[in-house]
Amino acid sequence: MTDYNEADLQQKAKDHLWMHFARQSVMEDGHGVPIIVKGQGHHIWDSTGKKYFDGLSGLFVVNAGHGRKRLAETAAKQAEELAFFPIWSYAHPNAIELADRLAGYAPGDLNRVFFSTGGGEAVETAFKLAKYYWKLQGRPTKHKVISRAVAYHGTPQGALAITGIPAMKEMFEPITPGGFRVPNTNYYRAKEMGFEGSIEQFGQWAANRIEEMILFEGPETVAAVFLEPVQNSGGCFPPPPGYFQRVREICDQYDVLLVADEVITGFGRIGNMFASTTYGFVPDMITCAKGMTSGYSPIGATIVSEKVYEPFKHGTTAFYHGYTFGGHPVSSAVALANLDIFEEEKLNENVRENSPLFRAALERLTDLPIVGDVRGDGYFFGIELVKDKATRTTFDDDESERLLRGFLSKALFDAGLYCRADDRGDPVIQLAPPLTIGPAEFDEIEGILRGVLTEAWSRL
Repeated sequence: MTDYNEADLQQKAKDHLWMHFARQSVMEDGHGVPIIVKGQGHHIWDSTGKKYFDGLSGLFVVNAGHGRKRLAETAAKQAEELAFFPIWSYAHPNAIELADRLAGYAPGDLNRVFFSTGGGEAVETAFKLAKYYWKLQGRPTKHKVISRAVAYHGTPQGALAITGIPAMKEMFEPITPGGFRVPNTNYYRAKEMGFEGSIEQFGQWAANRIEEMILFEGPETVAAVFLEPVQNSGGCFPPPPGYFQRVREICDQYDVLLVADEVITGFGRIGNMFASTTYGFVPDMITCAKGMTSGYSPIGATIVSEKVYEPFKHGTTAFYHGYTFGGHPVSSAVALANLDIFEEEKLNENVRENSPLFRAALERLTDLPIVGDVRGDGYFFGIELVKDKATRTTFDDDESERLLRGFLSKALFDAGLYCRADDRGDPVIQLAPPLTIGPAEFDEIEGILRGVLTEAWSRL
C-alpha cells in the first residue's frame, strides 16, 4: 500500500476540499477527516493503515466488492480504444450492448434505455420524460408527481421536488413545483400514521393513500408516482405484501405513470437484477445507477416501457435532454464486465440464499434495550434505535445529535465498521454490505454492533 503523508493530506483537504452532505466544521476543528486509500473485497483501509469492514458498499454501490482487477483492466483497455464519444445522435458498441443487457434484465416491456451518469440524473430524466409524455398525449396539465414521506430521490432541482425530506429542501426553496407526499411503508410506525391492523392490510392502506392524493389533486394533474421498492431514507422500509400490486392498479386506473426508483435496490441489493422483479410488479420506468458498475466508473440509466417510448418513434419528436458523459464508453464497458461477474459468481443467488441468515444475525440485537426494530430485505437492512421499546419512543433532536453524530457514527468507525447512522427519519443504523459476503461476516457485523450499541445505551 502506498505511503501517504497524513498531515499534508489533512491540510490540503482542510484548505480546498468541500465534502458532500457533510459539515465542513469537522475539518476546521482540528479533528480532520477519515481518508480512505484502498479497498479489497469487503474491507477498506484509511491513510493511517487502519482496516475497516465496508458495511455500506461505499454508498450502496460496490456490490461486487472492492479491488476487482478485472474491472480496472476493462476500463483501461476501453479508454485506450475509445475513451469518449457522446451518444447525442451517435452511438458506440458498449452503450448499445449495455442497453440490450439492461432491457433483458428489466421486467415486462421496459426495453428502452436512456443513459445518464448517476441516480439523481436518472430520476431527473424520468421526471422530465413523464411531463413530456403527457404533453405528447394532449394532456399538458398532467405534471405533478407523488412520492413518499422521508423518501430520498436525489439532489437536482427536479429530483429534489420528488424527495420527501423537508430539511433537505428548505435551504433551496423555491424548488420545482408539483411534488406531493403520501405515507411510506414503515409498519413499525403505522400507529403514528393512524393505522392499526395486519401488515397486509397496512399495505393496502398505504397504497390507497396514493389513490386519495391523486383524487385530491385531480387525476388530470398527476403525471407520475415515484417509489423505491425498498425505501432507503428512514431506514429500509420494505413493501408490505400486495402493496405494489395495488399501486399498479391505482396508476392504471387514473392514467398515472409508475416509476420504480431502483438506484439502490437495483443490481442484486434485494436478490434480483431489479427489485421490481422480486416484488412482482412492472413499472412504466425504472431509474438505476450505483451497483450497475459496482462503482468502478460512474453511470446511471432510465429504463422506459414501450408505451412511454411510443411517441418518440415517429416524425420529428425528440427528447431534448441528455448528459455529456451519459452512456460513457468506459463506464458502459465496466458495467458489462461487472454484470458478467454477477452472473458467473451468482451474486443474486448468494443474496437470496443468505438474506434470511443476515436478518437473523441482526435480529439477535433486539435483546438490547436500544434496538426497536430490524427491517429490510436482501442485503439491505435498517436497525431503528429507540429510547423506550415498550412505547417505541424515539430520541429528541438533542439526543439524536449526541447519539448519532456525537457518538455512534464515530464509535462504529473506530470499532472497524463503516456503515450509516442516520436521522433523516427516526434514528437508524443502515447496512448494505457487498453482495459477496456470507454468514461469517454477518456474525462479525453483529458483534461490532452489539458492542457499540451496548455502550451507546450506557451513555444515554
